[in-house]
Amino acid sequence: MTPPATPLRQDLQGTRFSEAEWAARIDLAAAYRAAAVYGWSNLIYNHIALRVPGEAEHFLFKPHELMFEEVTASCLLKVDLKGNSVDGTGRKPHPGFTIHASVLQARPDVQCVVHVHPEEGIAMSAHGEGLKPISQDSMHFYNRVGYNDYDGQASPTDQRKKMVADLGQHWALILRNHGLLTCANSAALAIMLMKYLVMSCRTQLVLEASGAPIIIPPAAVCEAAAKRWEVQYAKAHPTAEWDSVLRMLDRINPGYRD
Repeated sequence: MTPPATPLRQDLQGTRFSEAEWAARIDLAAAYRAAAVYGWSNLIYNHIALRVPGEAEHFLFKPHELMFEEVTASCLLKVDLKGNSVDGTGRKPHPGFTIHASVLQARPDVQCVVHVHPEEGIAMSAHGEGLKPISQDSMHFYNRVGYNDYDGQASPTDQRKKMVADLGQHWALILRNHGLLTCANSAALAIMLMKYLVMSCRTQLVLEASGAPIIIPPAAVCEAAAKRWEVQYAKAHPTAEWDSVLRMLDRINPGYRD
């Protein structure tokens, strides 16, 4: 028998994956479990999506009934941008997939979308003045974060169009009265950006609660710092940082590779 041109992996249910897809599944499962470690989980809600390598119209998503810390590489759903199952299982994603699908469809440069509701993010989403450049972490988002107003009366289609427009070409979006979203060209960078965004929200809220005067660097300094981050991420993925996350998970919650 002639071996397949593309190496395949097989999970316990007999489903076969290409090596590229299996690697993506491991990354996404790790992203979910890292998000749990960082305190971004919310029971079984919120999601992270990752485009399947070489399959622009398909992405991976967690089964709705699982908490972040329970996600494994083999359990992930594979769906198209309309939410149809393409992995032969017939399993469909939670309706929240439309947030991720809308971004992936509008932004070919995006491979991963993270959407979570940490308390710091929810608080910042209702902040009248928005995120301020008061820390080195927050410089990542100087003039580089969108804001999407909450409208519970709008149709889902209208909401998604507005959300994509508000995100623009940014890699971060604060959904007013809702939560946070980051996106990037890898799971590693999308998770790292979310970590910086949550830290930035927390730092600002703590400082404002202290009542102390706030020092904001000059605009030129903020822009230069933000530009440096952009250049750095354009050159290379945060491989060393992501490897450290994987080592952490291998120590405390290694089942994500299953």
